[in-house]
Amino acid sequence: MNSTAVREHVTLPSPIGPLTLVAEAGELTALYMDAQQHRPEDGTLGVPGDPDAAPFAAAARQLAAYFAGQLTEFDLPLAPAGTPFQRRVWAALQTIPYGQTWSYAQLADKIGQPTAVRAVGLANGRNPIALVIPCHRVIGSDGSLTGYGGGLDRKRFLLDLEGRAAG
Repeated sequence: MNSTAVREHVTLPSPIGPLTLVAEAGELTALYMDAQQHRPEDGTLGVPGDPDAAPFAAAARQLAAYFAGQLTEFDLPLAPAGTPFQRRVWAALQTIPYGQTWSYAQLADKIGQPTAVRAVGLANGRNPIALVIPCHRVIGSDGSLTGYGGGLDRKRFLLDLEGRAAG
């Protein structure tokens, strides 16, 4: 990310409540739900952005198609800020097929660190670009819906939406 780039944000309505998108230099750096765990203070989200400008307009179109059950894979310029380990976990999350779930252990195996299940869980919980980087597709080894930064009701909604559209 360019340190001189202006951070901008827009808020969009969605079936799971308002979504705040944050971008710098034309790349999406965050997508937060209201009352989301690890959501930063509003003052750090930057200046109000133009919803009709990149990447917000494309994100709005793709999110609408996703919620309509018509989009299974996002194609947006992403720049999530995190440690190298977190970015590896987030990249692996993007390989979980639409309508499917993986356990934290499967995700740890995917990044080649099968004993790092707890660290993978922590990285998953710090995903700054919810929905687009599908952390909601990770569940407990026993199939249970474990923690989700946006709340378990939203996680259930998203998994049900994808299950219906994929089925």
